[in-house]
Amino acid sequence: MALTDQLDIVIPTIRNLDFLEQWRPFFQPYHLIIVQDGDPAKNIKVPAGFDYELHNRNDVDRALGDKAWCISYKDSACRCFGFLVSKKRYVLTIDDDCFVAKNPKNEDINALEQHTQNLLSPSTPYFFNTLYDPYREGADFVRGYPFSLREGVPTAISHGLWLNIPDYDAPTQVRTSSSVIGTASPGGQQSNIRYACWNCVVLLSRLPCKRGALHQELCSWHNVSSALGYPIN
Repeated sequence: MALTDQLDIVIPTIRNLDFLEQWRPFFQPYHLIIVQDGDPAKNIKVPAGFDYELHNRNDVDRALGDKAWCISYKDSACRCFGFLVSKKRYVLTIDDDCFVAKNPKNEDINALEQHTQNLLSPSTPYFFNTLYDPYREGADFVRGYPFSLREGVPTAISHGLWLNIPDYDAPTQVRTSSSVIGTASPGGQQSNIRYACWNCVVLLSRLPCKRGALHQELCSWHNVSSALGYPIN
């Protein structure tokens, strides 16, 4: 399910992108938008064979002028500039310390393909289906799920998580003593979770959205939109 003409991959970074070698079988057909944080004079190396454009803080300042404040500095939210410059229907964003996970057969998991499938499948609002994803092959809705809602709604975001590390927000980390489970395994997104959240591997669709949970989670993007005069309804 390739979307090579409809999808950009946005990567925020402060280092050489050697991690792309692991993702080459999945990412190479796509256009990369790399947003360099930190010192713009630093030379970021990208493995050969990738189609990419590289932006740094100088580009942000040049493009946005006195509104450049809306792009965060010295953190991975600088990726928002990649969202801004992308003209594609879909945007996948991934951190540069995420690596390809393995399935039980020790085969590489194509997280991009799974997130694409999520984004092209409906989501189920308001009610929880006890067979989880009813749109997955072999699954269906259980008795009691309203027929009027079974068509679902368009999916705006597919969000991936780290293996063995629950991605808790700060208040939850303070509240719980079990914020780390097992040993950290970097990357490896194989989630078929479809909701509004933020981190690691995220695939976004440029769908109209109303204020609410999605608006709040994408506060950085809202800052960009507000600063540039693009309203979010």
